[in-house]
Amino acid sequence: METFPKDQKHLEQILDYLPDGIICHDRERRIICFNRAAEALTGYARQEVLGRDCHEAFGRPFCGNQCSFCGQAPDTWTNLNYPLNIVTKTGEPKQVQMAVVGMTDAEGRLVGVLATVRDITSLVGLKFWTEEATGFAGIVGRDPKMVQIYRQIQQVAEHDYPVLITGETGAGKELVAAAIHSESRRHRSPFVPLNCGALPEGLVESELFGHVKGAFSGAVRDKKGRFELAHGGTIFLDEVAELPKNLQVKLLRVLEDCTFMRVGGETPVTVDVRVLSATNRDLKREVEKQRFREDLYYRLNVVPLKLPALRERQTDIPLLLAHFLAQAGNRGQRTLSFSPGAVDLMGRYPWPGNVRELQNAVHYALAGCQGEVAGAEDLPQEIRRSSASRGPAPKLNPAVVAATLKQCGGNKVKAAKLLGVGRATLYRFLVSQEASLSHQEG
Repeated sequence: METFPKDQKHLEQILDYLPDGIICHDRERRIICFNRAAEALTGYARQEVLGRDCHEAFGRPFCGNQCSFCGQAPDTWTNLNYPLNIVTKTGEPKQVQMAVVGMTDAEGRLVGVLATVRDITSLVGLKFWTEEATGFAGIVGRDPKMVQIYRQIQQVAEHDYPVLITGETGAGKELVAAAIHSESRRHRSPFVPLNCGALPEGLVESELFGHVKGAFSGAVRDKKGRFELAHGGTIFLDEVAELPKNLQVKLLRVLEDCTFMRVGGETPVTVDVRVLSATNRDLKREVEKQRFREDLYYRLNVVPLKLPALRERQTDIPLLLAHFLAQAGNRGQRTLSFSPGAVDLMGRYPWPGNVRELQNAVHYALAGCQGEVAGAEDLPQEIRRSSASRGPAPKLNPAVVAATLKQCGGNKVKAAKLLGVGRATLYRFLVSQEASLSHQEG
Protein backbone atom coordinates (compact mmCIF):
# COMPACT_ATOMS: atom_id res chain seq x y z
CA MET A 1 0.00 0.00 0.00
CA GLU A 2 1.18 3.52 -0.71
CA THR A 3 0.44 4.55 2.87
CA PHE A 4 3.31 2.47 4.25
CA PRO A 5 7.05 2.66 3.54
CA LYS A 6 8.53 -0.02 1.35
CA ASP A 7 10.51 -1.40 4.26
CA GLN A 8 7.57 -3.04 6.04
CA LYS A 9 9.88 -4.80 8.49
CA HIS A 10 11.37 -1.46 9.58
CA LEU A 11 7.87 -0.08 10.18
CA GLU A 12 6.93 -3.08 12.32
CA GLN A 13 10.05 -2.59 14.43
CA ILE A 14 9.12 1.05 15.03
CA LEU A 15 5.54 0.20 16.02
CA ASP A 16 6.71 -2.57 18.34
CA TYR A 17 8.42 0.06 20.48
CA LEU A 18 5.12 1.83 21.15
CA PRO A 19 3.41 1.07 24.51
CA ASP A 20 -0.13 1.11 23.05
CA GLY A 21 -1.62 -1.54 20.82
CA ILE A 22 -1.65 -0.60 17.13
CA ILE A 23 -4.09 -2.27 14.73
CA CYS A 24 -4.48 -1.20 11.08
CA HIS A 25 -6.80 -2.53 8.42
CA ASP A 26 -7.51 -1.68 4.77
CA ARG A 27 -10.84 -0.90 3.08
CA GLU A 28 -11.71 -4.62 3.06
CA ARG A 29 -11.11 -4.78 6.83
CA ARG A 30 -8.02 -6.95 6.32
CA ILE A 31 -5.55 -6.45 9.15
CA ILE A 32 -2.24 -5.17 7.79
CA CYS A 33 -0.53 -4.14 11.03
CA PHE A 34 -0.61 -5.64 14.54
CA ASN A 35 2.15 -4.62 16.91
CA ARG A 36 3.62 -6.36 19.94
CA ALA A 37 1.51 -4.34 22.44
CA ALA A 38 -1.64 -5.41 20.57
CA GLU A 39 -0.52 -9.04 20.91
CA ALA A 40 -0.05 -8.64 24.67
CA LEU A 41 -3.37 -6.81 25.08
CA THR A 42 -5.55 -9.20 23.09
CA GLY A 43 -3.74 -12.51 23.54
CA TYR A 44 -3.67 -13.04 19.74
CA ALA A 45 -0.36 -13.57 17.93
CA ARG A 46 0.45 -11.40 14.93
CA GLN A 47 0.46 -14.36 12.53
CA GLU A 48 -3.05 -15.32 13.69
CA VAL A 49 -4.66 -12.06 12.57
CA LEU A 50 -2.60 -10.52 9.75
CA GLY A 51 -4.45 -10.61 6.44
CA ARG A 52 -7.73 -11.60 8.08
CA ASP A 53 -11.01 -9.68 8.31
CA CYS A 54 -10.99 -7.92 11.71
CA HIS A 55 -14.58 -9.12 12.28
CA GLU A 56 -13.45 -12.72 11.94
CA ALA A 57 -9.95 -12.64 13.41
CA PHE A 58 -11.24 -11.91 16.91
CA GLY A 59 -14.51 -13.83 16.65
CA ARG A 60 -16.49 -10.56 16.60
CA PRO A 61 -16.07 -6.98 15.38
CA PHE A 62 -13.15 -5.65 17.42
CA CYS A 63 -14.66 -2.17 17.33
CA GLY A 64 -17.86 -3.40 19.00
CA ASN A 65 -19.86 -2.39 15.90
CA GLN A 66 -18.90 1.24 16.48
CA CYS A 67 -16.92 2.03 13.32
CA SER A 68 -18.10 2.81 9.80
CA PHE A 69 -16.46 -0.30 8.32
CA CYS A 70 -19.11 -2.56 9.84
CA GLY A 71 -21.04 -2.10 6.58
CA GLN A 72 -19.72 -1.00 3.20
CA ALA A 73 -16.39 0.81 3.35
CA PRO A 74 -16.99 4.59 3.69
CA ASP A 75 -15.56 7.23 1.37
CA THR A 76 -14.90 9.72 4.16
CA TRP A 77 -13.85 9.30 7.76
CA THR A 78 -14.37 11.08 11.06
CA ASN A 79 -11.83 10.26 13.75
CA LEU A 80 -13.21 8.33 16.72
CA ASN A 81 -12.21 8.01 20.37
CA TYR A 82 -14.25 5.83 22.72
CA PRO A 83 -14.04 3.28 25.57
CA LEU A 84 -14.67 -0.33 24.64
CA ASN A 85 -15.08 -3.65 26.45
CA ILE A 86 -13.22 -6.52 24.82
CA VAL A 87 -12.61 -10.18 25.58
CA THR A 88 -9.09 -11.55 25.12
CA LYS A 89 -8.30 -14.82 23.39
CA THR A 90 -8.31 -16.56 26.80
CA GLY A 91 -11.73 -15.13 27.69
CA GLU A 92 -10.50 -12.36 30.03
CA PRO A 93 -12.67 -9.21 29.93
CA LYS A 94 -10.82 -5.91 29.58
CA GLN A 95 -11.78 -2.28 29.14
CA VAL A 96 -9.78 -0.31 26.61
CA GLN A 97 -9.71 3.19 25.18
CA MET A 98 -9.65 3.12 21.39
CA ALA A 99 -8.71 5.99 19.09
CA VAL A 100 -9.27 5.43 15.37
CA VAL A 101 -7.91 7.67 12.60
CA GLY A 102 -8.28 7.39 8.84
CA MET A 103 -5.39 6.61 6.48
CA THR A 104 -5.34 8.19 3.00
CA ASP A 105 -3.31 7.73 -0.15
CA ALA A 106 -1.49 10.42 -2.15
CA GLU A 107 -4.78 11.55 -3.72
CA GLY A 108 -6.48 11.88 -0.30
CA ARG A 109 -8.66 8.80 -0.73
CA LEU A 110 -9.48 6.74 2.37
CA VAL A 111 -7.53 3.46 2.19
CA GLY A 112 -8.01 2.16 5.71
CA VAL A 113 -7.81 3.03 9.40
CA LEU A 114 -5.27 2.92 12.19
CA ALA A 115 -6.43 2.25 15.76
CA THR A 116 -4.46 2.80 18.94
CA VAL A 117 -5.72 0.67 21.82
CA ARG A 118 -4.87 1.40 25.47
CA ASP A 119 -5.72 -0.92 28.38
CA ILE A 120 -7.59 1.08 31.05
CA THR A 121 -8.96 -1.89 33.02
CA SER A 122 -6.86 -1.15 36.11
CA LEU A 123 -7.81 2.55 36.01
CA VAL A 124 -11.51 1.67 35.90
CA GLY A 125 -11.06 -0.54 38.95
CA LEU A 126 -8.95 2.00 40.80
CA LYS A 127 -11.35 4.91 40.46
CA PHE A 128 -13.90 3.20 42.72
CA TRP A 129 -11.42 3.40 45.61
CA THR A 130 -10.84 7.13 45.17
CA GLU A 131 -13.10 10.14 45.50
CA GLU A 132 -13.37 10.33 41.72
CA ALA A 133 -16.40 8.06 41.24
CA THR A 134 -19.71 7.85 43.09
CA GLY A 135 -21.19 5.12 40.90
CA PHE A 136 -21.13 3.30 37.62
CA ALA A 137 -23.31 3.33 34.47
CA GLY A 138 -26.15 5.24 36.12
CA ILE A 139 -26.02 3.29 39.40
CA VAL A 140 -25.10 5.25 42.54
CA GLY A 141 -22.96 3.67 45.24
CA ARG A 142 -19.36 3.19 46.42
CA ASP A 143 -19.89 0.43 48.96
CA PRO A 144 -17.56 -2.56 48.30
CA LYS A 145 -20.63 -4.72 47.64
CA MET A 146 -21.63 -2.35 44.83
CA VAL A 147 -18.10 -2.19 43.42
CA GLN A 148 -18.28 -5.97 43.13
CA ILE A 149 -21.60 -5.61 41.25
CA TYR A 150 -19.97 -3.14 38.85
CA ARG A 151 -17.20 -5.64 38.14
CA GLN A 152 -19.75 -8.37 37.50
CA ILE A 153 -21.61 -6.07 35.10
CA GLN A 154 -18.41 -5.47 33.13
CA GLN A 155 -17.70 -9.20 33.02
CA VAL A 156 -21.15 -10.34 31.87
CA ALA A 157 -21.65 -7.44 29.44
CA GLU A 158 -19.16 -8.93 26.98
CA HIS A 159 -21.12 -12.15 26.55
CA ASP A 160 -24.66 -12.76 25.31
CA TYR A 161 -25.51 -15.28 28.02
CA PRO A 162 -28.85 -14.78 29.83
CA VAL A 163 -28.48 -13.10 33.24
CA LEU A 164 -30.93 -13.54 36.12
CA ILE A 165 -30.83 -10.53 38.45
CA THR A 166 -32.23 -11.14 41.93
CA GLY A 167 -32.81 -8.75 44.79
CA GLU A 168 -35.49 -7.16 46.90
CA THR A 169 -38.14 -4.81 45.54
CA GLY A 170 -36.69 -1.38 44.83
CA ALA A 171 -33.05 -2.50 44.92
CA GLY A 172 -32.39 -1.31 41.34
CA LYS A 173 -32.63 -4.46 39.23
CA GLU A 174 -33.70 -2.58 36.08
CA LEU A 175 -30.79 -0.15 36.47
CA VAL A 176 -28.41 -3.10 36.55
CA ALA A 177 -30.03 -4.63 33.45
CA ALA A 178 -29.73 -1.29 31.63
CA ALA A 179 -26.07 -1.05 32.69
CA ILE A 180 -25.33 -4.53 31.31
CA HIS A 181 -26.90 -3.45 28.02
CA SER A 182 -25.07 -0.11 27.87
CA GLU A 183 -21.71 -1.80 28.50
CA SER A 184 -22.31 -4.50 25.88
CA ARG A 185 -21.70 -4.59 22.13
CA ARG A 186 -25.49 -4.18 21.73
CA HIS A 187 -25.54 -0.74 23.33
CA ARG A 188 -26.49 1.04 20.08
CA SER A 189 -29.58 -1.16 19.70
CA PRO A 190 -32.77 -1.01 21.78
CA PHE A 191 -33.08 -1.85 25.47
CA VAL A 192 -36.69 -2.98 25.91
CA PRO A 193 -38.03 -3.62 29.43
CA LEU A 194 -41.28 -5.43 30.28
CA ASN A 195 -42.76 -5.88 33.75
CA CYS A 196 -44.34 -9.32 33.52
CA GLY A 197 -46.37 -8.75 36.67
CA ALA A 198 -47.91 -5.43 35.64
CA LEU A 199 -50.11 -6.74 32.79
CA PRO A 200 -53.31 -8.82 32.80
CA GLU A 201 -52.59 -12.44 31.91
CA GLY A 202 -54.49 -12.12 28.61
CA LEU A 203 -52.24 -9.32 27.37
CA VAL A 204 -48.81 -10.67 28.29
CA GLU A 205 -48.45 -12.88 25.20
CA SER A 206 -49.35 -10.04 22.85
CA GLU A 207 -46.91 -7.72 24.63
CA LEU A 208 -44.11 -10.26 24.36
CA PHE A 209 -44.65 -11.58 20.85
CA GLY A 210 -47.06 -9.14 19.17
CA HIS A 211 -50.25 -9.98 17.26
CA VAL A 212 -51.73 -9.78 13.79
CA LYS A 213 -54.77 -7.80 12.81
CA GLY A 214 -57.97 -9.58 13.81
CA ALA A 215 -56.25 -11.98 16.23
CA PHE A 216 -58.71 -10.96 18.95
CA SER A 217 -61.26 -8.30 19.69
CA GLY A 218 -59.54 -4.92 19.57
CA ALA A 219 -56.65 -6.09 17.37
CA VAL A 220 -57.31 -3.54 14.63
CA ARG A 221 -53.77 -3.67 13.20
CA ASP A 222 -50.62 -5.72 13.27
CA LYS A 223 -48.48 -4.99 16.32
CA LYS A 224 -44.88 -5.87 17.09
CA GLY A 225 -44.16 -7.39 20.48
CA ARG A 226 -41.28 -6.53 22.81
CA PHE A 227 -39.07 -9.26 21.36
CA GLU A 228 -39.34 -7.78 17.87
CA LEU A 229 -38.80 -4.26 19.18
CA ALA A 230 -35.63 -5.45 20.92
CA HIS A 231 -34.16 -7.04 17.76
CA GLY A 232 -30.41 -6.55 17.78
CA GLY A 233 -30.53 -5.35 21.39
CA THR A 234 -31.66 -6.52 24.81
CA ILE A 235 -35.02 -7.43 26.32
CA PHE A 236 -35.41 -7.19 30.09
CA LEU A 237 -38.13 -9.31 31.69
CA ASP A 238 -38.80 -7.92 35.16
CA GLU A 239 -40.80 -9.98 37.66
CA VAL A 240 -40.31 -13.00 35.40
CA ALA A 241 -41.70 -15.29 38.12
CA GLU A 242 -45.15 -13.83 37.38
CA LEU A 243 -45.26 -15.31 33.86
CA PRO A 244 -48.17 -17.75 33.41
CA LYS A 245 -47.17 -21.38 32.86
CA ASN A 246 -48.34 -21.45 29.21
CA LEU A 247 -46.14 -18.45 28.40
CA GLN A 248 -43.19 -19.97 30.21
CA VAL A 249 -43.26 -22.72 27.57
CA LYS A 250 -43.28 -20.19 24.73
CA LEU A 251 -40.47 -18.17 26.31
CA LEU A 252 -38.40 -21.33 26.59
CA ARG A 253 -38.80 -21.92 22.85
CA VAL A 254 -37.63 -18.38 22.08
CA LEU A 255 -34.54 -18.90 24.23
CA GLU A 256 -33.80 -22.15 22.40
CA ASP A 257 -34.16 -21.06 18.77
CA CYS A 258 -34.87 -17.28 18.80
CA THR A 259 -38.14 -17.90 16.93
CA PHE A 260 -41.77 -17.31 17.89
CA MET A 261 -45.21 -16.72 16.40
CA ARG A 262 -47.26 -13.57 16.81
CA VAL A 263 -50.68 -14.08 18.37
CA GLY A 264 -52.92 -15.14 15.52
CA GLY A 265 -50.00 -15.32 13.11
CA GLU A 266 -48.88 -18.15 10.88
CA THR A 267 -45.38 -17.00 9.93
CA PRO A 268 -42.46 -17.61 12.34
CA VAL A 269 -40.55 -14.50 13.42
CA THR A 270 -36.82 -14.80 14.13
CA VAL A 271 -34.98 -12.26 16.26
CA ASP A 272 -31.47 -11.62 17.56
CA VAL A 273 -32.04 -10.63 21.20
CA ARG A 274 -30.19 -10.94 24.48
CA VAL A 275 -32.49 -11.86 27.38
CA LEU A 276 -32.02 -10.41 30.87
CA SER A 277 -34.54 -11.20 33.60
CA ALA A 278 -35.16 -10.29 37.22
CA THR A 279 -37.22 -11.38 40.20
CA ASN A 280 -37.55 -10.58 43.88
CA ARG A 281 -38.64 -14.17 44.59
CA ASP A 282 -36.61 -17.29 45.28
CA LEU A 283 -37.03 -18.76 41.80
CA LYS A 284 -35.55 -22.09 42.86
CA ARG A 285 -38.29 -22.41 45.47
CA GLU A 286 -40.88 -21.47 42.86
CA VAL A 287 -39.58 -24.41 40.82
CA GLU A 288 -39.89 -26.73 43.83
CA LYS A 289 -43.50 -25.58 44.30
CA GLN A 290 -44.09 -26.28 40.59
CA ARG A 291 -45.03 -22.66 39.90
CA PHE A 292 -42.08 -22.12 37.57
CA ARG A 293 -40.67 -24.48 34.95
CA GLU A 294 -37.33 -26.00 35.91
CA ASP A 295 -36.03 -26.04 32.34
CA LEU A 296 -36.83 -22.34 31.92
CA TYR A 297 -35.17 -21.56 35.26
CA TYR A 298 -31.89 -23.07 34.07
CA ARG A 299 -32.17 -21.25 30.73
CA LEU A 300 -32.60 -17.87 32.43
CA ASN A 301 -30.17 -18.46 35.30
CA VAL A 302 -27.05 -18.99 33.19
CA VAL A 303 -25.34 -16.10 34.99
CA PRO A 304 -26.86 -15.20 38.40
CA LEU A 305 -26.35 -11.69 39.78
CA LYS A 306 -27.65 -10.84 43.25
CA LEU A 307 -28.10 -7.21 44.34
CA PRO A 308 -27.51 -6.23 47.98
CA ALA A 309 -30.35 -4.60 49.90
CA LEU A 310 -29.91 -0.95 50.90
CA ARG A 311 -29.63 -1.93 54.60
CA GLU A 312 -26.54 -3.94 53.60
CA ARG A 313 -24.82 -0.87 52.11
CA GLN A 314 -25.98 1.98 54.32
CA THR A 315 -22.76 3.92 53.75
CA ASP A 316 -24.22 4.72 50.31
CA ILE A 317 -27.22 6.56 51.80
CA PRO A 318 -25.54 10.03 51.82
CA LEU A 319 -24.49 9.53 48.15
CA LEU A 320 -28.02 8.51 47.20
CA LEU A 321 -29.51 11.47 49.06
CA ALA A 322 -27.19 13.85 47.22
CA HIS A 323 -28.10 12.16 43.92
CA PHE A 324 -31.86 12.46 44.44
CA LEU A 325 -31.58 16.06 45.62
CA ALA A 326 -29.49 16.91 42.55
CA GLN A 327 -32.13 15.30 40.34
CA ALA A 328 -34.79 17.46 41.98
CA GLY A 329 -32.66 20.55 41.43
CA ASN A 330 -32.22 19.69 37.75
CA ARG A 331 -36.01 19.56 37.44
CA GLY A 332 -36.23 23.07 38.85
CA GLN A 333 -37.37 22.03 42.30
CA ARG A 334 -36.19 23.67 45.52
CA THR A 335 -32.80 23.04 47.08
CA LEU A 336 -32.62 21.20 50.38
CA SER A 337 -30.19 19.40 52.67
CA PHE A 338 -30.68 16.88 55.45
CA SER A 339 -29.58 17.43 59.02
CA PRO A 340 -27.09 15.04 60.64
CA GLY A 341 -29.93 13.79 62.85
CA ALA A 342 -32.11 12.98 59.85
CA VAL A 343 -29.25 11.17 58.12
CA ASP A 344 -28.54 9.24 61.32
CA LEU A 345 -32.21 8.24 61.54
CA MET A 346 -32.21 7.05 57.94
CA GLY A 347 -29.04 5.09 58.63
CA ARG A 348 -30.83 3.08 61.34
CA TYR A 349 -33.93 2.37 59.26
CA PRO A 350 -34.10 -1.10 57.58
CA TRP A 351 -35.45 0.19 54.21
CA PRO A 352 -37.80 -2.64 53.18
CA GLY A 353 -38.46 -0.70 49.96
CA ASN A 354 -34.74 -0.14 49.38
CA VAL A 355 -33.51 2.65 47.07
CA ARG A 356 -37.00 3.35 45.73
CA GLU A 357 -38.27 3.95 49.28
CA LEU A 358 -35.32 6.25 49.99
CA GLN A 359 -36.18 8.26 46.89
CA ASN A 360 -39.78 8.54 48.10
CA ALA A 361 -38.52 9.78 51.48
CA VAL A 362 -36.55 12.53 49.72
CA HIS A 363 -39.65 13.56 47.76
CA TYR A 364 -41.68 13.56 51.00
CA ALA A 365 -39.16 15.89 52.63
CA LEU A 366 -39.06 18.19 49.60
CA ALA A 367 -42.84 18.50 49.71
CA GLY A 368 -43.20 19.02 53.46
CA CYS A 369 -40.10 20.72 54.84
CA GLN A 370 -40.61 24.44 55.51
CA GLY A 371 -36.94 25.37 55.81
CA GLU A 372 -33.76 24.71 53.90
CA VAL A 373 -32.62 21.86 56.15
CA ALA A 374 -34.84 18.79 56.61
CA GLY A 375 -34.74 17.32 60.11
CA ALA A 376 -35.94 14.02 61.50
CA GLU A 377 -39.49 15.39 61.81
CA ASP A 378 -39.58 15.97 58.03
CA LEU A 379 -39.14 12.28 57.23
CA PRO A 380 -42.06 9.90 56.57
CA GLN A 381 -43.82 8.59 59.66
CA GLU A 382 -42.81 4.96 58.98
CA ILE A 383 -39.13 5.90 59.26
CA ARG A 384 -39.61 7.82 62.51
CA ARG A 385 -41.85 5.13 64.00
CA SER A 386 -39.55 2.28 63.02
CA SER A 387 -36.51 3.98 64.50
CA ALA A 388 -38.39 4.64 67.74
CA SER A 389 -39.52 1.02 67.98
CA ARG A 390 -35.93 -0.18 67.50
CA GLY A 391 -34.95 1.42 70.78
CA PRO A 392 -33.01 4.56 71.69
CA ALA A 393 -30.69 6.10 69.19
CA PRO A 394 -26.99 5.37 69.46
CA LYS A 395 -24.90 7.72 71.60
CA LEU A 396 -24.57 11.15 70.13
CA ASN A 397 -21.43 11.63 68.12
CA PRO A 398 -19.38 14.62 69.39
CA ALA A 399 -18.34 15.63 65.86
CA VAL A 400 -21.94 15.46 64.58
CA VAL A 401 -23.19 17.49 67.56
CA ALA A 402 -20.49 20.13 67.08
CA ALA A 403 -21.27 20.42 63.36
CA THR A 404 -25.00 20.72 64.05
CA LEU A 405 -24.52 23.41 66.71
CA LYS A 406 -22.34 25.36 64.31
CA GLN A 407 -24.99 25.00 61.60
CA CYS A 408 -27.62 26.32 64.03
CA GLY A 409 -25.49 29.22 65.28
CA GLY A 410 -25.26 27.70 68.75
CA ASN A 411 -29.06 27.42 69.16
CA LYS A 412 -29.42 24.22 71.24
CA VAL A 413 -33.20 23.97 70.76
CA LYS A 414 -32.86 24.02 67.00
CA ALA A 415 -29.84 21.71 67.11
CA ALA A 416 -31.74 19.14 69.19
CA LYS A 417 -34.56 19.24 66.65
CA LEU A 418 -32.18 18.63 63.75
CA LEU A 419 -30.43 15.83 65.64
CA GLY A 420 -33.76 14.14 66.29
CA VAL A 421 -33.37 14.12 70.10
CA GLY A 422 -35.04 15.92 72.98
CA ARG A 423 -33.56 19.11 74.38
CA ALA A 424 -32.84 17.41 77.70
CA THR A 425 -30.90 14.67 75.93
CA LEU A 426 -28.73 17.20 74.14
CA TYR A 427 -28.17 19.25 77.32
CA ARG A 428 -27.11 16.14 79.26
CA PHE A 429 -24.73 15.19 76.47
CA LEU A 430 -23.13 18.65 76.40
CA VAL A 431 -22.73 18.70 80.18
CA SER A 432 -21.11 15.27 80.15
CA GLN A 433 -18.75 16.39 77.37
CA GLU A 434 -17.76 19.49 79.35
CA ALA A 435 -17.21 17.42 82.48
CA SER A 436 -15.09 14.92 80.56
CA LEU A 437 -13.00 17.71 79.05
CA SER A 438 -12.47 19.37 82.46
CA HIS A 439 -11.40 16.04 83.95
CA GLN A 440 -8.85 15.54 81.16
CA GLU A 441 -7.43 19.05 81.59
CA GLY A 442 -7.22 18.60 85.36
